[in-house]
Amino acid sequence: MKKILFSLVLCISFVGFSQKSDFWDHVQYGGGFTVGFGNQTTIGISPSAIYNFENGFSLGIGVNYLYTEINDFTTSVYGASLISLYQTKIGIQLSGELDYYFAKQQDQFDAVNTNFPALHFGIAYNQGRFAVGIRYDVLYDSNKSVFASPISPVVRFYF
Repeated sequence: MKKILFSLVLCISFVGFSQKSDFWDHVQYGGGFTVGFGNQTTIGISPSAIYNFENGFSLGIGVNYLYTEINDFTTSVYGASLISLYQTKIGIQLSGELDYYFAKQQDQFDAVNTNFPALHFGIAYNQGRFAVGIRYDVLYDSNKSVFASPISPVVRFYF
């Protein structure tokens, strides 16, 4: 995973320095967030940066953090992402995201650490800088993942 992230950053750097000074005009920052309260408390943030190519494709990187608490049971999840997006002319955004997560689950008696990959393919409706949709983790393994389902909503924004 470290090699993949290093290679991506290196490639983006080469592209940035080999282009004219308009490189930063194609970079967008944003990401998503999660907040939920009730029987379960969930707080998450996932900042990211993407580079928009001229043909509708975007490529970027991101980091993730998610905290969940149910009674005395807590889960903290950290991760990194490689993000690819394709924007169609009709407002549909297709996505592929390779994530790697590190999770710590803890209750009053014990703590368990785990790590696992995820490969999400998604589709979203995009309006300007905001997209909402759904994605599916094709690498989902209920024995390793701390997530309840391979299906998750997508809420994405970039500035």
